Amino acid sequence: MATAVRERPAALILTDTAKARVASLMAKAPEGAIGVKLSTPRRGCSGLAYSVDYVTEAKPFDEKVETPGGTLYVDGGSILYLIGSTMDWVEDDFTAGFVFNNPNAKGACGCGESFTV
Repeated sequence: MATAVRERPAALILTDTAKARVASLMAKAPEGAIGVKLSTPRRGCSGLAYSVDYVTEAKPFDEKVETPGGTLYVDGGSILYLIGSTMDWVEDDFTAGFVFNNPNAKGACGCGESFTV
């Protein structure tokens, strides 16, 4: 009997506008950048924050999300906080930035800078 292998679903879902933003970032990325990386460093009044930066090397436990315009890496230490989340890019007259719909977040600070799990 043959073993069936099924593709693992992505831990993080990117909207079309988030994918377009990743492509835009990669189009002007510094030399040596292989993608952008999402992590959740400890900061802010609630504990964790979302951070997106250029990355020059993939770490062994990073989750890799391929998009048509470039690769998004999710920090291996942050993945448990982000499973099932949707990452969007939103622009209006006053702000522009990535917005996260995170089912794991139990609360957030008043300014929206950080969240708790």
